[in-house]
Amino acid sequence: MIIQINSDKNIQVSEKLEAFVSEKISRALRRFSGRITRIEVHLSDQNAGKSGADDIQCRIEARIKNLQPVTVTARSDTREKALGEAIDKIKSALDSAIGKLSSK
Repeated sequence: MIIQINSDKNIQVSEKLEAFVSEKISRALRRFSGRITRIEVHLSDQNAGKSGADDIQCRIEARIKNLQPVTVTARSDTREKALGEAIDKIKSALDSAIGKLSSK
């Protein structure tokens, strides 16, 4: 499973952040690893550096063998919270998508 991390011009993706995101996603989606070919994470600051509620957005797109990509979005006041919420959503979406495929 390839994990690609992208950001807008307002969020710097350091090696530390990249390692943190990769570890969280790898651990959370381990049981889907045989089906997922690539995960794309996009972090963006909706208020361009100004603080505010829910100004950090995390979008995760999972590319799955033999299925259309699954995409979820979460917003929060920190990168970590937005990532955690998006991971919870993608796990649920993958359970649903892969469950439908398995029941055919």
